[in-house]
Amino acid sequence: MSNPMTTPPRLWQARAHAKVNLHLGVGQAREDGFHELATVFQSLDVHDRVSYRWAEDTTVEVTGLHSAGVPASIDNLAWRAVELVAQRLMVPATGALTMEKNIPAAGGMAGGSADAAAALLLANHALSTEFGREPVTEEMLFELAAELGSDVPFTLMGGTALGRGRGELLTPMLARGRYIWAIITNSEGLSTPTVFHKLDELRAAGRGSAPHLDTEAVGQALVSGNPRELAAAVHNDLQPAALSLRPDLRKILDTGEAAGALTGIVSGSGPTCAFLCEDEETAAEVVASVCADNRGTRGLVTTAPATGASLVDLS
Repeated sequence: MSNPMTTPPRLWQARAHAKVNLHLGVGQAREDGFHELATVFQSLDVHDRVSYRWAEDTTVEVTGLHSAGVPASIDNLAWRAVELVAQRLMVPATGALTMEKNIPAAGGMAGGSADAAAALLLANHALSTEFGREPVTEEMLFELAAELGSDVPFTLMGGTALGRGRGELLTPMLARGRYIWAIITNSEGLSTPTVFHKLDELRAAGRGSAPHLDTEAVGQALVSGNPRELAAAVHNDLQPAALSLRPDLRKILDTGEAAGALTGIVSGSGPTCAFLCEDEETAAEVVASVCADNRGTRGLVTTAPATGASLVDLS
Protein backbone atom coordinates (compact mmCIF):
# COMPACT_ATOMS: atom_id res chain seq x y z
CA MET A 1 0.00 0.00 0.00
CA SER A 2 1.16 3.56 -0.65
CA ASN A 3 0.05 6.96 0.51
CA PRO A 4 -2.20 9.25 -1.55
CA MET A 5 -0.43 11.88 -3.64
CA THR A 6 -2.96 14.72 -3.60
CA THR A 7 -4.26 16.83 -0.72
CA PRO A 8 -7.14 17.24 -0.40
CA PRO A 9 -8.46 14.32 -2.45
CA ARG A 10 -10.45 15.29 -5.54
CA LEU A 11 -14.19 14.67 -5.88
CA TRP A 12 -15.10 12.58 -8.93
CA GLN A 13 -18.61 12.21 -10.35
CA ALA A 14 -20.20 10.07 -13.07
CA ARG A 15 -23.58 9.50 -14.68
CA ALA A 16 -25.04 6.00 -14.41
CA HIS A 17 -27.63 5.32 -17.11
CA ALA A 18 -30.62 2.97 -16.90
CA LYS A 19 -31.41 0.39 -19.59
CA VAL A 20 -34.36 -1.15 -21.33
CA ASN A 21 -34.42 -4.62 -22.87
CA LEU A 22 -35.74 -4.32 -26.42
CA HIS A 23 -35.55 -8.09 -26.68
CA LEU A 24 -35.17 -10.57 -23.85
CA GLY A 25 -34.99 -14.20 -24.86
CA VAL A 26 -34.55 -16.63 -21.97
CA GLY A 27 -33.17 -20.11 -22.54
CA GLN A 28 -33.17 -23.04 -20.17
CA ALA A 29 -31.53 -22.83 -16.77
CA ARG A 30 -27.82 -23.71 -16.79
CA GLU A 31 -25.96 -25.86 -14.27
CA ASP A 32 -24.76 -22.70 -12.48
CA GLY A 33 -28.37 -21.62 -11.93
CA PHE A 34 -28.33 -18.81 -14.47
CA HIS A 35 -30.37 -18.84 -17.67
CA GLU A 36 -28.83 -18.52 -21.11
CA LEU A 37 -29.97 -15.17 -22.52
CA ALA A 38 -30.21 -13.50 -25.89
CA THR A 39 -31.02 -9.89 -25.13
CA VAL A 40 -30.81 -6.52 -26.85
CA PHE A 41 -30.01 -3.73 -24.40
CA GLN A 42 -30.48 -0.03 -25.02
CA SER A 43 -29.40 2.65 -22.57
CA LEU A 44 -31.85 5.32 -21.45
CA ASP A 45 -31.19 8.99 -20.78
CA VAL A 46 -32.56 8.72 -17.22
CA HIS A 47 -29.54 8.40 -14.95
CA ASP A 48 -28.23 8.40 -11.39
CA ARG A 49 -25.35 10.64 -10.34
CA VAL A 50 -22.62 8.79 -8.48
CA SER A 51 -19.82 10.59 -6.64
CA TYR A 52 -16.65 9.28 -5.05
CA ARG A 53 -13.79 10.86 -3.11
CA TRP A 54 -10.96 8.91 -1.54
CA ALA A 55 -10.76 9.22 2.26
CA GLU A 56 -9.30 7.24 5.12
CA ASP A 57 -12.79 6.43 6.42
CA THR A 58 -15.65 4.81 4.49
CA THR A 59 -19.13 6.28 4.05
CA VAL A 60 -21.90 5.27 1.64
CA GLU A 61 -24.81 7.68 1.14
CA VAL A 62 -27.96 7.28 -0.96
CA THR A 63 -30.18 10.25 -1.84
CA GLY A 64 -32.77 11.13 -4.47
CA LEU A 65 -36.32 10.35 -5.52
CA HIS A 66 -35.78 6.58 -5.65
CA SER A 67 -33.46 6.10 -2.65
CA ALA A 68 -35.95 4.05 -0.58
CA GLY A 69 -34.77 0.49 -0.08
CA VAL A 70 -31.31 1.07 -1.55
CA PRO A 71 -28.61 0.06 0.97
CA ALA A 72 -26.57 3.02 2.22
CA SER A 73 -23.77 0.74 3.39
CA ILE A 74 -20.85 -1.33 2.16
CA ASP A 75 -23.44 -3.96 1.16
CA ASN A 76 -24.31 -1.78 -1.84
CA LEU A 77 -23.07 -3.29 -5.11
CA ALA A 78 -21.47 0.04 -6.05
CA TRP A 79 -19.20 -0.15 -3.00
CA ARG A 80 -18.19 -3.67 -4.02
CA ALA A 81 -17.10 -2.11 -7.33
CA VAL A 82 -14.85 0.32 -5.47
CA GLU A 83 -13.35 -2.58 -3.51
CA LEU A 84 -12.59 -4.59 -6.67
CA VAL A 85 -10.76 -1.66 -8.29
CA ALA A 86 -8.84 -0.95 -5.07
CA GLN A 87 -7.75 -4.58 -4.89
CA ARG A 88 -6.47 -4.44 -8.48
CA LEU A 89 -4.55 -1.23 -7.78
CA MET A 90 -3.38 -2.55 -4.39
CA VAL A 91 -4.55 0.56 -2.51
CA PRO A 92 -6.90 1.03 0.48
CA ALA A 93 -10.56 0.37 -0.30
CA THR A 94 -11.94 3.35 1.59
CA GLY A 95 -13.60 6.65 0.73
CA ALA A 96 -16.92 8.46 0.43
CA LEU A 97 -19.43 7.14 -2.14
CA THR A 98 -22.71 8.94 -2.82
CA MET A 99 -25.54 7.87 -5.15
CA GLU A 100 -28.28 10.28 -6.19
CA LYS A 101 -31.04 7.88 -7.29
CA ASN A 102 -33.14 8.96 -10.26
CA ILE A 103 -33.47 5.44 -11.68
CA PRO A 104 -36.33 3.49 -10.06
CA ALA A 105 -35.00 0.84 -7.69
CA ALA A 106 -35.88 -2.85 -8.16
CA GLY A 107 -37.70 -2.01 -11.37
CA GLY A 108 -35.96 -3.98 -14.10
CA MET A 109 -33.98 -0.94 -15.29
CA ALA A 110 -30.58 -1.98 -13.88
CA GLY A 111 -30.27 0.99 -11.54
CA GLY A 112 -28.04 -0.89 -9.09
CA SER A 113 -25.92 -2.27 -11.92
CA ALA A 114 -25.59 1.22 -13.43
CA ASP A 115 -24.36 2.61 -10.11
CA ALA A 116 -21.81 -0.20 -9.88
CA ALA A 117 -20.58 0.53 -13.41
CA ALA A 118 -20.21 4.22 -12.56
CA ALA A 119 -18.38 3.30 -9.34
CA LEU A 120 -15.90 1.16 -11.31
CA LEU A 121 -15.14 4.14 -13.53
CA LEU A 122 -14.90 6.57 -10.62
CA ALA A 123 -12.72 4.37 -8.44
CA ASN A 124 -10.36 3.68 -11.31
CA HIS A 125 -9.82 7.38 -12.01
CA ALA A 126 -9.83 8.50 -8.39
CA LEU A 127 -7.58 5.83 -6.88
CA SER A 128 -5.07 5.73 -9.74
CA THR A 129 -4.78 9.52 -9.49
CA GLU A 130 -4.57 9.70 -5.69
CA PHE A 131 -1.99 6.92 -5.40
CA GLY A 132 -0.04 7.49 -8.63
CA ARG A 133 -0.91 4.08 -10.06
CA GLU A 134 -1.43 2.97 -13.65
CA PRO A 135 -5.23 2.78 -14.14
CA VAL A 136 -6.94 -0.56 -14.59
CA THR A 137 -7.33 -1.26 -18.32
CA GLU A 138 -10.72 -1.00 -20.03
CA GLU A 139 -10.65 -4.74 -20.70
CA MET A 140 -10.08 -5.45 -17.02
CA LEU A 141 -12.88 -3.05 -16.02
CA PHE A 142 -15.29 -5.09 -18.13
CA GLU A 143 -14.05 -8.29 -16.46
CA LEU A 144 -14.69 -6.73 -13.06
CA ALA A 145 -18.12 -5.58 -14.27
CA ALA A 146 -19.03 -9.15 -15.25
CA GLU A 147 -17.89 -10.34 -11.82
CA LEU A 148 -20.27 -7.85 -10.20
CA GLY A 149 -23.39 -8.82 -12.13
CA SER A 150 -24.99 -9.68 -15.45
CA ASP A 151 -26.17 -6.14 -16.30
CA VAL A 152 -23.09 -4.25 -15.10
CA PRO A 153 -21.03 -4.70 -18.31
CA PHE A 154 -23.77 -3.20 -20.48
CA THR A 155 -24.39 -0.25 -18.16
CA LEU A 156 -20.65 0.40 -18.34
CA MET A 157 -20.72 0.26 -22.17
CA GLY A 158 -24.07 1.91 -22.95
CA GLY A 159 -25.56 2.57 -26.38
CA THR A 160 -27.19 -0.51 -27.92
CA ALA A 161 -25.78 -4.01 -27.66
CA LEU A 162 -26.55 -7.70 -28.02
CA GLY A 163 -26.00 -9.59 -24.78
CA ARG A 164 -25.34 -13.34 -24.63
CA GLY A 165 -24.50 -15.72 -21.81
CA ARG A 166 -25.94 -14.16 -18.67
CA GLY A 167 -26.08 -10.90 -20.63
CA GLU A 168 -22.45 -10.07 -19.91
CA LEU A 169 -21.06 -11.12 -23.32
CA LEU A 170 -21.63 -7.98 -25.37
CA THR A 171 -21.57 -7.09 -29.05
CA PRO A 172 -22.34 -3.46 -30.00
CA MET A 173 -25.27 -3.05 -32.39
CA LEU A 174 -26.03 -0.37 -34.97
CA ALA A 175 -29.05 1.70 -33.96
CA ARG A 176 -30.29 4.61 -36.05
CA GLY A 177 -32.70 7.23 -34.80
CA ARG A 178 -33.90 8.42 -31.42
CA TYR A 179 -36.52 6.54 -29.43
CA ILE A 180 -38.94 8.06 -26.94
CA TRP A 181 -40.07 6.01 -23.96
CA ALA A 182 -42.69 6.48 -21.27
CA ILE A 183 -41.48 4.57 -18.21
CA ILE A 184 -44.00 3.55 -15.54
CA THR A 185 -42.62 2.50 -12.17
CA ASN A 186 -44.48 0.69 -9.43
CA SER A 187 -44.41 1.08 -5.66
CA GLU A 188 -44.65 -2.69 -5.22
CA GLY A 189 -41.49 -4.50 -6.28
CA LEU A 190 -41.04 -7.83 -8.05
CA SER A 191 -38.15 -10.20 -7.33
CA THR A 192 -36.05 -11.09 -10.37
CA PRO A 193 -35.27 -14.67 -9.19
CA THR A 194 -38.98 -15.20 -8.51
CA VAL A 195 -39.89 -14.17 -12.06
CA PHE A 196 -37.28 -16.52 -13.58
CA HIS A 197 -38.53 -19.35 -11.35
CA LYS A 198 -42.10 -18.66 -12.45
CA LEU A 199 -41.05 -18.84 -16.10
CA ASP A 200 -39.46 -22.24 -15.44
CA GLU A 201 -42.69 -23.37 -13.75
CA LEU A 202 -44.85 -22.23 -16.67
CA ARG A 203 -42.62 -24.00 -19.18
CA ALA A 204 -42.56 -27.20 -17.12
CA ALA A 205 -46.37 -27.14 -17.06
CA GLY A 206 -46.51 -26.61 -20.83
CA ARG A 207 -47.90 -23.09 -20.43
CA GLY A 208 -44.75 -21.14 -21.23
CA SER A 209 -43.55 -20.25 -24.71
CA ALA A 210 -40.35 -21.64 -26.20
CA PRO A 211 -37.26 -19.44 -25.79
CA HIS A 212 -37.08 -16.56 -28.29
CA LEU A 213 -33.31 -16.40 -28.85
CA ASP A 214 -33.38 -14.93 -32.37
CA THR A 215 -32.78 -11.16 -32.24
CA GLU A 216 -32.74 -10.53 -36.01
CA ALA A 217 -36.12 -8.75 -36.11
CA VAL A 218 -35.21 -6.17 -33.48
CA GLY A 219 -31.78 -5.72 -35.06
CA GLN A 220 -33.34 -4.90 -38.45
CA ALA A 221 -35.82 -2.52 -36.82
CA LEU A 222 -32.99 -0.65 -35.09
CA VAL A 223 -31.12 -0.25 -38.37
CA SER A 224 -34.27 1.25 -39.95
CA GLY A 225 -34.54 3.89 -37.23
CA ASN A 226 -38.32 3.61 -37.45
CA PRO A 227 -40.03 3.43 -34.02
CA ARG A 228 -43.07 1.67 -35.52
CA GLU A 229 -40.86 -1.13 -36.83
CA LEU A 230 -39.17 -1.39 -33.46
CA ALA A 231 -42.55 -1.49 -31.69
CA ALA A 232 -43.51 -4.52 -33.78
CA ALA A 233 -40.26 -6.31 -32.93
CA VAL A 234 -39.79 -5.84 -29.15
CA HIS A 235 -40.21 -9.01 -27.08
CA ASN A 236 -39.75 -10.23 -23.52
CA ASP A 237 -39.83 -13.95 -22.60
CA LEU A 238 -40.22 -12.99 -18.93
CA GLN A 239 -43.40 -10.99 -19.52
CA PRO A 240 -45.88 -13.91 -19.16
CA ALA A 241 -44.24 -14.89 -15.87
CA ALA A 242 -44.30 -11.31 -14.58
CA LEU A 243 -47.97 -10.93 -15.56
CA SER A 244 -48.80 -14.25 -13.89
CA LEU A 245 -47.28 -13.02 -10.64
CA ARG A 246 -48.62 -9.49 -11.01
CA PRO A 247 -51.88 -9.38 -13.01
CA ASP A 248 -52.15 -5.64 -12.30
CA LEU A 249 -49.34 -5.05 -14.79
CA ARG A 250 -51.68 -6.13 -17.61
CA LYS A 251 -53.97 -3.19 -16.84
CA ILE A 252 -50.97 -0.84 -16.93
CA LEU A 253 -49.93 -2.16 -20.35
CA ASP A 254 -53.50 -1.90 -21.68
CA THR A 255 -53.93 1.65 -20.36
CA GLY A 256 -50.67 2.85 -21.88
CA GLU A 257 -51.41 1.41 -25.30
CA ALA A 258 -54.94 2.85 -25.22
CA ALA A 259 -53.37 6.26 -24.49
CA GLY A 260 -51.42 6.14 -27.74
CA ALA A 261 -48.20 4.20 -27.12
CA LEU A 262 -46.92 2.23 -30.10
CA THR A 263 -46.37 -0.71 -27.77
CA GLY A 264 -45.90 -1.51 -24.10
CA ILE A 265 -43.62 -4.12 -22.56
CA VAL A 266 -42.62 -5.26 -19.10
CA SER A 267 -39.06 -4.01 -18.60
CA GLY A 268 -36.77 -6.96 -17.82
CA SER A 269 -38.24 -8.86 -14.89
CA GLY A 270 -40.55 -5.95 -14.00
CA PRO A 271 -42.53 -4.47 -12.41
CA THR A 272 -41.56 -1.38 -14.42
CA CYS A 273 -43.36 -1.12 -17.77
CA ALA A 274 -41.89 0.68 -20.79
CA PHE A 275 -43.95 2.22 -23.58
CA LEU A 276 -42.40 3.13 -26.91
CA CYS A 277 -44.03 6.30 -28.25
CA GLU A 278 -43.95 8.28 -31.47
CA ASP A 279 -43.29 11.65 -29.79
CA GLU A 280 -42.78 13.23 -26.38
CA GLU A 281 -46.33 14.62 -26.26
CA THR A 282 -47.78 11.12 -26.62
CA ALA A 283 -45.35 9.79 -24.02
CA ALA A 284 -46.51 12.46 -21.56
CA GLU A 285 -50.13 11.47 -22.23
CA VAL A 286 -49.28 7.82 -21.58
CA VAL A 287 -47.70 8.72 -18.24
CA ALA A 288 -50.69 10.85 -17.22
CA SER A 289 -53.25 8.21 -18.21
CA VAL A 290 -51.50 5.26 -16.59
CA CYS A 291 -50.75 7.07 -13.34
CA ALA A 292 -54.32 8.36 -13.10
CA ASP A 293 -55.81 4.86 -13.48
CA ASN A 294 -53.28 2.74 -11.58
CA ARG A 295 -52.56 3.36 -7.91
CA GLY A 296 -48.92 3.20 -6.81
CA THR A 297 -47.46 4.12 -10.20
CA ARG A 298 -45.14 6.93 -11.21
CA GLY A 299 -44.03 7.87 -14.69
CA LEU A 300 -41.26 9.60 -16.57
CA VAL A 301 -40.44 10.36 -20.19
CA THR A 302 -36.95 9.59 -21.48
CA THR A 303 -35.07 8.95 -24.70
CA ALA A 304 -32.69 6.34 -26.07
CA PRO A 305 -30.01 5.44 -26.84
CA ALA A 306 -27.77 7.12 -24.28
CA THR A 307 -24.15 6.61 -23.27
CA GLY A 308 -22.82 4.20 -20.73
CA ALA A 309 -21.21 5.25 -17.45
CA SER A 310 -19.51 8.58 -18.09
CA LEU A 311 -17.49 11.06 -16.05
CA VAL A 312 -18.96 14.48 -15.26
CA ASP A 313 -16.63 17.47 -15.61
CA LEU A 314 -16.73 19.26 -12.25
CA SER A 315 -14.08 21.85 -13.14
